Amino acid sequence: MKRIPRIAIVALTGLALSALALHAQGTKPAVSKASTKTAAMMTPDQMKWVPNPGAPEVKMATAWGDPAKGAHGAFHKFPAGFTAPLHTHSSDMRAVVVSGTMSIAGKDGKETMLPAGAYFFQPSGWPHVTKCQTGSDCVIYVTSTGKFDMHPMAAK
Repeated sequence: MKRIPRIAIVALTGLALSALALHAQGTKPAVSKASTKTAAMMTPDQMKWVPNPGAPEVKMATAWGDPAKGAHGAFHKFPAGFTAPLHTHSSDMRAVVVSGTMSIAGKDGKETMLPAGAYFFQPSGWPHVTKCQTGSDCVIYVTSTGKFDMHPMAAK
């Protein structure tokens, strides 16, 4: 019974993040009586997990858009204990932790633990370290204002 509220929170947060991504792009959802839009749904077994650019141990499953070209939404699956050393991204990223416990640390080294249900925002160009804590794999859902990339930085 505890899973139902968590699933609802994650689903609603995903919808909110998608709306935020559209807003950030200056795109407004079209409202029309004769809409040509179609509903989209994806069950976990339908997700196509591919290696994440810049960290092939991390897998990515795209929900919408094209991470190689621009704005998109995608699930990222990190193996338990994985650490992505100090790096940046070219685009703003908004994310919700779906499972596991992530930790994010800025250049100052201050680490924030993010359990399932947590939200985080990473502005473009922000140096950070991303970790999936040991114990279980981590899955996050990310919406981004642009293409997905990783730019490693030298640690001090």
